Formats: sequence, C-alpha cells, structure tokens
Amino acid sequence: MATAEAAIESREARVEHFDTIVIGGGQAGLSIGYYLKRLGRPFVILDANEQIGGSWRTRTWDSLRLFTPARFNGLPGWPFPAPAWSYPTARETADYLEAYAARFDLPVRARMPVDRLARAGGRYLAECGEQRLTADSVVVATGYYGVPSVPEFAPELDPRIVQMHSSEYREPSQLRPGGVLLVGAGNSGADIAMEASKEHPTWLSGPDKGEIPVRIENPGRRVVVPILWFIASRILTVRTPLGRKVRPHVLEGGAPRIRVKSRDLNQAGVEQVPRTVGVQDGLPVLEDGRVLDVANVIWCTGFRQDFGWIDVPVFDGEGEPLHESGVASEPGLYFLGLDFLYAFTSENVGGVGRDARRIARQIGR
Repeated sequence: MATAEAAIESREARVEHFDTIVIGGGQAGLSIGYYLKRLGRPFVILDANEQIGGSWRTRTWDSLRLFTPARFNGLPGWPFPAPAWSYPTARETADYLEAYAARFDLPVRARMPVDRLARAGGRYLAECGEQRLTADSVVVATGYYGVPSVPEFAPELDPRIVQMHSSEYREPSQLRPGGVLLVGAGNSGADIAMEASKEHPTWLSGPDKGEIPVRIENPGRRVVVPILWFIASRILTVRTPLGRKVRPHVLEGGAPRIRVKSRDLNQAGVEQVPRTVGVQDGLPVLEDGRVLDVANVIWCTGFRQDFGWIDVPVFDGEGEPLHESGVASEPGLYFLGLDFLYAFTSENVGGVGRDARRIARQIGR
C-alpha cells in the first residue's frame, strides 16, 4: 500500500504547472512568448522539433525565399537582421527564429511533442510522453505546417516514379531523369516548377489561382509592396466586408501566386494542365483524360491541420477549431498562427505579432 501511494506521489510530483502553455515554437509561439514575458506571466513553449525554426529547416526547399521583404518579417521587439528590401531565405528565417528565442531568453523546450491536451480539474493538462504539464491557459501555435496532404490515389503510382510532397523536396538532384509533374498550381508548385524546368520537361497541374499583378522584386517594390502589405494586413481582415468575403476563398483555394507569373511559366517551358484526378496503368491522369508519362511527381497540395491530439470540445463537424480571431469557445484556450486567423497576413512571419499581442492581452486579463 505504501509503495503504491509513493508511486502516485511520485507521478504527481512530476507534474509541472504554468500560468500558460504555448504549443509550438515557430514564429507564432515565439511572438506570444515575447508578450507573455513582458507581462511577467510564468509560461513555457513546447516544440516538437529538434531545434527552433525546425519547420523552416526541414519542410522547405533550398531555394525558397519569403514573399515579403525583410522589413516586413520582424517579430515583436526585433526587426529581421537583413537588408530591408531583400527577400530572406528559409534558412535565414530559421536562424532568425533561433536567435530571437535566445535574444529574449524565451523558455522553449525542444523535442517536446504534445500527445494529448485535455481538461483536468479545472485546468488544461498537456501530456508529453511521460511528462505532464498543467496550465490555466493554453495557446495552440502549431501554425501552418500540419500533416502533408496528398491524394488517396498517390500510392497507385508506378513505384518507378519518384514521388514526394513539396515538404520533402529540397533540390533538383532528388529527381530522376525525365518529366516532372507538379500537382498543385499555387505558389509552391509554381516556384518548384520554375526550378525543375531548367533540366526536365515540366507540367504544372491544377486550377489557376490567379496572380498578383505586380513584380515584387522590381525597383518599384518600395512603393508597391507597402501598399500590398497594408491591404493584406489592414483591409483583408475578419472585421471588414471585403475581408469576410475573401476569407473563405483563401481558406479553401489558397492565395494567388505572388512571385511567379503565368508568363514566366510559359517562357520556362512549363505546361499548365488541368487537375490531376487519378492513376491509370501507374501513370497520373488529368481531368481532361490525358495520361502523363512522367518520371517524377511532386505533390504541392499543401497541409492539413491534425488536431486529433486536442481532447477538448472546440471543433465543428469538419474538425475545424471554433474560435473568434483565435479565442476558442472553451475558456482559456487560444489558437494562433492559422491561415486568416484575423487577417490575410495572420500566418506570416511578420503578420503574426499583432494577433499574438491581442491574445496575450486577453490572457493577461
């Protein structure tokens, strides 16, 4: 009996309590960490990656550059340390996030995936392997990079075809000689298509998502980009009629292409084709019935959020969190860094800080 009681006491002793637990150590988690520290709140940031900025290091291709200049990519309290009108790479962004956490001495615990989040005794309980942490408030800041989404028919492709999700693609050396099919005609698909087309016949499959009508890297960007940023962050919000009209289309179909234009794809020899709908004799089939004999398929089909580990009733019938600008229907639970949480820029490196400040104030109250 004494041994059993001692074991129970030992388990209870391993439970740590905080005012707030932040789940996710990317730009969203670090931003709210900055504000919580200023408020003097005891908190911890739990991150599943090996090191801070992990998703920017492991889920992006080597040539990726941000779509906004460095002057718009700073987190709260520290501008991005790069020339203001340059476009940082993914690696530079990861290094900045790591340096940011060190600069403000934020309590990030790496290699701490949360297996389950539940309510227990009026508090939230986060289970991380054998460790247990409780808190009065929890911020889910797992951000954009969820589970890679690929069609159900992907396994039917001929095993000789090299196939990968865009999060696994790093550089053209991963590809076999022969044609490349990019499935998904958004920013990722277009960027990778431009790179692949230098050495491979290349097809870009999917509905045209449109494109912004300006070149973000032209000298005139110093005039145009601030206007675009103002529209994306101040006009396209859940509080404006235009923002509420645009938001469902962005969440369902994605954003328009920003850097790569249709003319660029045509000049590079990239053929834009209809949606990929299935497999025939091991080869991908297009919506118009064409079968493409390619050696490589890259799924640029985005990510889906997997909130199955959250054992709290805050989801609708589609599994989407019920919230108002990040404030969940359950008291003390918040979401941060999601697409169009409040504005078009809510998941951007430089756009998440405003949402973080607002949610931190809510926690402080």
